[in-house]
Amino acid sequence: MNTVKTGMLLAGLMALFGVVGYLLGGATGMMIALGLGLATNLFAYWNSDRLALAAHHAVEVDERTAPELVRMVRDLARNAGLPMPRVYLIENPQPNAFATGRNPENAAVAATTGLLGMLSPDEIAGVMAHELAHIKNRDTLIMTVSATIAGAIATLAQFGFLFGGRGDDRPNPIVMLATVLIAPIAAMIIQMAISRSREYDADRMGAAICGQPLSLASALAKIAGGVAHVPNMDAERHPATAPLFIINPLSGTGMDNLFSTHPATENRIAALHALAQEMGAAPRGGFFAQSSTSPWGQPPRRGPWG
Repeated sequence: MNTVKTGMLLAGLMALFGVVGYLLGGATGMMIALGLGLATNLFAYWNSDRLALAAHHAVEVDERTAPELVRMVRDLARNAGLPMPRVYLIENPQPNAFATGRNPENAAVAATTGLLGMLSPDEIAGVMAHELAHIKNRDTLIMTVSATIAGAIATLAQFGFLFGGRGDDRPNPIVMLATVLIAPIAAMIIQMAISRSREYDADRMGAAICGQPLSLASALAKIAGGVAHVPNMDAERHPATAPLFIINPLSGTGMDNLFSTHPATENRIAALHALAQEMGAAPRGGFFAQSSTSPWGQPPRRGPWG
């Protein structure tokens, strides 16, 4: 049902693109808008991962620069039946993480230094497993494309208002103003709904990948607390990337409603606790207890990122 819902929401975004074009430029404007929407989709398909990583100044790491984190991701990817994604580190005190990429073969996971400094190894494994679940479900493509289309709708509305037709060709100013104000909000609501529809599935699959729902639940609580007190200025400058993160990185996060990029954290934690009961997953060592060799290794001297 979540997959069907996501497909309908993406179709809604494209339809909104056409409606904005029609209101600002008639039938010709609609065709131009839909053509632009197709071009935007193609551009997002090939470039959205690079844009998201660049927006947050993510730096790629390997076993030389971040051995424990990279080994952890490799073992989790093996558990998930996925190719090894690229691993990135973001120098940011806010605890958070995201995944991006058009498919599992071209995917990346990124974690902030704040996340690695605040969470335990099992909690970090839960977060990375959640991000790998997004990759396995191809949510990374869905969310980055929706972010790109939503941003393009806002740009189209503003451009149409400033450079629309003149004289008799120009739409009613009230309609144009309403379009400029409402279209970006509508696009944002649809984008946020897409994000919310994917998070519960990623939590459930991520818990299965790492084998310990309670570690992921604990991580979500800590991240939410950290986000509430530590601003992420890059995310504030690029709000369209907010749905990519495991917890909304923007200040002033809302409840589980139309204007929230994620389900309410307490709802996600409750679902993970229920899943732990189903799995009989009382605390029992988590991901590391299941691995023959701990991907974290011995406690590092310079922090868990290398």
